Amino acid sequence: MSPMPYRGDIDGLRAVAVVSVVLYHFGFPLQGGFVGVDVFFVISGFLIGGILWREYDATGRIRLKHFYIRRFRRLAPAFFAMVLGAGAVAWALLLPFEFREYGKAAIASTLYLSNVLFFRQAGYFDTVSEEKPLLHTWSLAVEEQFYVFLPLVILLLARWRWGLIGALVAAWALSLAACIALTPVSPTATFYLFPFRAWEMLSGVLLAIWGHETNRRWRGNVFLSWLGLLLVLASVVLIPAGPAFPGLLAVLPVAGTLLLLSSGTGGNPINRLLTHPLARFFGVISYSLYLWHWPVYTLSTYLRDGYANAGEAVAWMALSVLLAWLSWRFIENPVRYARRLPGGVVLGGTAIASACVLALGAYVYKADGLPGRFGPEARVHIAASGDFLQDFSRCYIADSLPLDGLEVCPIGPEGAPRVLVWGDSHTRAFKEGLDLAAHEAGVPGLILWRAGCPPLFGIRKVESTATPAQDMACTQANLQIRQAIGRLDSLDRILLIGRWSYYASGQGVGRDAHNRIALHPADRPESTGQAQAALLSDAAATTVAELRQQVPQVFVLRQPPEIPRYDSRKAAREAAHAGWPLAPAPETEAEVPEAALAPRAAIAEAPWAALAERGAITVLDTWPRFCDGGTCRAVHDGTGQYFDNNHVTNAAALRVRDLFAPVFRGPSARAVLHGASSP
Repeated sequence: MSPMPYRGDIDGLRAVAVVSVVLYHFGFPLQGGFVGVDVFFVISGFLIGGILWREYDATGRIRLKHFYIRRFRRLAPAFFAMVLGAGAVAWALLLPFEFREYGKAAIASTLYLSNVLFFRQAGYFDTVSEEKPLLHTWSLAVEEQFYVFLPLVILLLARWRWGLIGALVAAWALSLAACIALTPVSPTATFYLFPFRAWEMLSGVLLAIWGHETNRRWRGNVFLSWLGLLLVLASVVLIPAGPAFPGLLAVLPVAGTLLLLSSGTGGNPINRLLTHPLARFFGVISYSLYLWHWPVYTLSTYLRDGYANAGEAVAWMALSVLLAWLSWRFIENPVRYARRLPGGVVLGGTAIASACVLALGAYVYKADGLPGRFGPEARVHIAASGDFLQDFSRCYIADSLPLDGLEVCPIGPEGAPRVLVWGDSHTRAFKEGLDLAAHEAGVPGLILWRAGCPPLFGIRKVESTATPAQDMACTQANLQIRQAIGRLDSLDRILLIGRWSYYASGQGVGRDAHNRIALHPADRPESTGQAQAALLSDAAATTVAELRQQVPQVFVLRQPPEIPRYDSRKAAREAAHAGWPLAPAPETEAEVPEAALAPRAAIAEAPWAALAERGAITVLDTWPRFCDGGTCRAVHDGTGQYFDNNHVTNAAALRVRDLFAPVFRGPSARAVLHGASSP
């Protein structure tokens, strides 16, 4: 079996891919720079598919041991150097909760499962991508899964040559069809998971097989080269990040890469450009540059809280290139080309390095991110930043009417629910306090919650932080709850919890002022021109009126005061990084005058105050528990009370759980409270 001759154009194509990704991540205006990963997928399929097919064609089999030794020799040394090097910096910088997640990600990436991990983590309260130094390993995991899939398919069908080709074509078609069909429904799954990305690598495999079977020399023609480059560059510049990708949009960079590969040895201007020494330089260091650029970006922006200007971004990119060259020169190449290094040593070394990273990752995770690394000034906020994970072990997706398909979370003792708590993410925040209050009262209850979804009938929402599918799911869930209330015969009390000021004003405040939410009538496709606060007021009245027809008592939790400039993670970082030369000046504020919050709160609370005055609801007032002496505070008696500027911590939820006692007290609660408590 003769090896494929070296092709400098492939190194040039790698350079296009990695430079696109790096520029995109460091904030340069390449809207679709992330498609460089798709270019890498096609190149990997072309090269690995070509290697395996030539071996299969020459011998009728493939030698798995030798294949994996080559893969480990090529990929493992730089990968482990990056994980350990970035881990050392992460140890100094990351908060315990984030460092614990680094340990988990190190384990997942070593086991080639980080794409599954990051897919499962994608959610409303997920840490933003810029705080995950190993997020980029998702694509490496996809490739490693491909390195398992392709050899096994060839081995299973080795005696049926055309059946093998047919199986690869069928897998390609199924993967592409699934990617296109499911991207509008579940873009996170199609982005991260191998079955929906396999077609990209199989495109390269099938091109390599076609070329081998037809003895192609890959000269192609200049038109195909120009068209291929145009498709790749147009993808890099124009494809938008978001829920429409990968889907059909991914066909463009994949097709462009295939055209360039099919014409890569021809003597035309495109190939001369791709084989330019500068392009080949970035091509040969592309793997190390991909490995190192993301930790450099995430950890530097983590410390700096963003870059001051483009010049600073260029400086960090230069550091990425330097680290990549050092990695390529002193780690990648010495192992890759050490012919005297036996395969058994490569396998053994990989196993030992894997065991070390797994052990270190497990230690960091089990030790809860090593909180003792930081002083007491930071620990209050550090504790708050990690105090927002509730126990949802009792929750389940209902599979029977009337709540089928909804996530249902029982609270309190077992039994038919007497109390329904319905709300948005603030309900999640109070979950531990609600659960303990229900247990203490001996009253079973039920929680229904959906992030960013107001617990109100007759409205729909469009939110900047949600996908259209999530917005629609909110509307559908609320309609189902509306229809289900009357069939939950055991209920006699309902508690509504929501971020009312967000819904009334249409936007966040302070550190989340960029978040937007628009409310519309659920039965009309367009806005009526009615003020959003008025829409909220009408929906509140409608909702309470309908609920009162089904249950004797309706409670509403007065939204805890927002602390606009507070975020526990940001405050913890500022305290933890105090004195670091590149650390920015502190910006968070853990206290705010109560009077400064009154105008925003008054608009949101007006509908509930009116309903309470009529005796239609009972309002549970949270403010005295978080404000005193005219000041509202994020820290109470040395314990953090807020996760961000509006969600309380578990510690706060447990501390104020007696607020919920009237909800779980029994039928006499309404009489004891004389119908309402004014906000």
